[in-house]
Amino acid sequence: MANTFLFRILFVSWLVFITFASLFSFTGTMAAPRINIPHIDKIVHFTFYFVLVVLGVKAVSEITRTEFALKKVLWCSFLFAVVYGILIELLQYGFTQDRHGDILDVFANSAGALVGVFLVKRLVSKDWGLK
Repeated sequence: MANTFLFRILFVSWLVFITFASLFSFTGTMAAPRINIPHIDKIVHFTFYFVLVVLGVKAVSEITRTEFALKKVLWCSFLFAVVYGILIELLQYGFTQDRHGDILDVFANSAGALVGVFLVKRLVSKDWGLK
């Protein structure tokens, strides 16, 4: 139970972090990067939503005692991550001056969430503590 509480705190903290990192303007707050890696922002988006799904599933791990419940949690976690990613991109598009919504970011978010689902499913088959 304490483990689940910890993962719930981590999940909410990660969600706040994603929101802040996605909507806050960092223009003028950091020096220009010295290394230019093409499309690194897509890797960051992928990672954000990959971790979001993994933490989301672990946050409700006490509930997922059956295979049906696990499938439902995986599906709900994936759906939440995708919808949240779309919402963040719409907020960037409509309400920020320095950030821009991008359909490729939505695809990167969704891909990260999907890989997170597959990883959790794979780990559960190796007795990750959710089965």
